[in-house]
Amino acid sequence: MHVILHTGVHCTDEDRILKCLLRNHQEFSDRGVAVPGPGKYRDLLGQTFRAMETSGIAPDARDVVMEAILDNETADRMILSNAFFFGSRRQAVSGGQFYPSAPARVAQMQRLFAGDRLDLFMGIRNPASFLPEVLGKAGPQQLAEALDGEDPRSLRWSDCLKEMRATAPDLPLTIWCNEDTPLIWAEIIRRMAGLEPGRKITGGFDLLGEIMTAEGMAGFRAYLQKHPKLTEPQKRAAMVSFLDRFAIPEKFEQELDLPGWTQDLVADLTEIYDADMQRIRDIPGVQVILP
Repeated sequence: MHVILHTGVHCTDEDRILKCLLRNHQEFSDRGVAVPGPGKYRDLLGQTFRAMETSGIAPDARDVVMEAILDNETADRMILSNAFFFGSRRQAVSGGQFYPSAPARVAQMQRLFAGDRLDLFMGIRNPASFLPEVLGKAGPQQLAEALDGEDPRSLRWSDCLKEMRATAPDLPLTIWCNEDTPLIWAEIIRRMAGLEPGRKITGGFDLLGEIMTAEGMAGFRAYLQKHPKLTEPQKRAAMVSFLDRFAIPEKFEQELDLPGWTQDLVADLTEIYDADMQRIRDIPGVQVILP
């Protein structure tokens, strides 16, 4: 079994990805790709991982989990999506690190699905917007524990990913920036499902439609109809061109509300994030989906 694990950064894109996967459920099923509903595995996997921390893993744990998740469905590939695979919002930043529990959880995943082929897909996000998202309601003590007295400028996604690779050097990681998701939405879904490049999927432009006016989307779809043989890079160039003219400005506005959060800090974090993406691209075993 090829098991695809998808997680992200506790934002609405994770739910959208799951909904898009489920919208394509029948077509994917016909191709041997199972997309179980989250009710079949999220609590089950959480309970299994907690049990593994104290009592190890039963010899038949994998088969029991698979039977419960697939519910008699036959598949060669299975996609499991959960924004909380590596912890809750409160655990997303702790001790001055992103997802410090991620390496241990990755090791558990490999133990549970030993014998299966395992891939991890993960969206990451600019710390300038991610930290206010997960720590915006935190009290002073939680903020102090999260950053461990460190300057937020010291946080690196590359550190988190290197730790996971060190724990699981054979686990392929596919990464993308949450900010790029509207442009690479269909590509993310295709890669998860193991589809060939350019394969049409239901809802491939859903996110683009949320940040572009109806007029712009109508023009973009008309453009695609007139140019049916566009390559993926050409389609993305067309998306950028139409967004330049028809983007909905308020969709790009974010509240960055944390004590001490200034525009200078946001600019610094954004510059550091851009540089960190280059380091991530250089980590062996990590693929980055770019727009």
